[in-house]
Amino acid sequence: MMSKRLKFMLKKELLQTLRDPRMRMVILIMPILQTLIFGYAVTTDVKKVDTAVVDLAGTTGTRAITDQFISSGIFVQKQIPNNYAAAWEAMDQSEIQAMILFNRQGQMQFVTDGSRGLSAGVTAGYAAAILAGNQQSSITVESRAWYNPLLESRNFYVPGVIAMMVMVVTLILSSMAVVREVEIGTMEQIMVTPMKRWEFIAGKLLPFGAIGMVNVLVVTAVAVLWFNIPLQGSLPLLMLGAVLYLMNTLGLGLLISTVSRTQQQAMLSAFFVIFPASLLSGFAFPIANMPGIIRFFTIFNPMRYMMTILRDLFLKGNGLDILWPNYLAMFLLGTALLTAATLRFKKTG
Repeated sequence: MMSKRLKFMLKKELLQTLRDPRMRMVILIMPILQTLIFGYAVTTDVKKVDTAVVDLAGTTGTRAITDQFISSGIFVQKQIPNNYAAAWEAMDQSEIQAMILFNRQGQMQFVTDGSRGLSAGVTAGYAAAILAGNQQSSITVESRAWYNPLLESRNFYVPGVIAMMVMVVTLILSSMAVVREVEIGTMEQIMVTPMKRWEFIAGKLLPFGAIGMVNVLVVTAVAVLWFNIPLQGSLPLLMLGAVLYLMNTLGLGLLISTVSRTQQQAMLSAFFVIFPASLLSGFAFPIANMPGIIRFFTIFNPMRYMMTILRDLFLKGNGLDILWPNYLAMFLLGTALLTAATLRFKKTG
């Protein structure tokens, strides 16, 4: 049975958190807005690439290749004079993002605007896929993308928003949990009550954990119902991963709260943790491409494991038999963080 003291703490924290209209916006509206932004604005998909074509050979073969580029729907031919100088000038003036150049012998060169960074690489990949089908050989090479056949970036990014939003909301809320009581002068009153320390900690963290679970369900619903991203795996496994992930974010937030003197300091410390955790999670940059020493530090990043679980559940439909190392890692890290935060709280008490 839940003690009356714990019930009082749970009620107090929920009322204190939800009575502020700005905080309600952060908890309920921000996850939806962030999901929509990542779903629509943050994309690596490249469409309608303005392309100049210079064909000095004018053969049937060069025209066939050009037609295949334009008919793909990705490349849009811009009308320029049929000479290299005009094409390069258009590139310099950012009027085009790609060039298809044929010399008088029919040899082809494909040029992309490297100043556009990632989109230039994606464009070059599209061109390579088109050209692969024009190679004369007895062997036909066909390229397919498994799990995400259309290579839609929203299918890759939107599930990862769940991990990011849960960390942002719960880490900020829990990082101010203890320091708020110290700052407003109620900690001394709480410490002289019969309330046990575990009841105080549970009363502080459980409401934020419930808010985190609501965020997971809301973002998952937006991903599935709005963006039509199928959840191939098990919803209970997703919820289990969310619970273990919350152990980490809440434990880390409580640890920050016990070492901070003011709420502003706690919030700044929380954002200091969130930014590198996101960078080292594999959300935008593959961990395999990072230097060895950086990959080592990602082992201690719970967002890394949650990101793997989310993408495997959404895109691959993997089960616990494959994902169990990620669940185990989050459990161990979460236990360590909660233990450290509890011990640190005892020192403050």
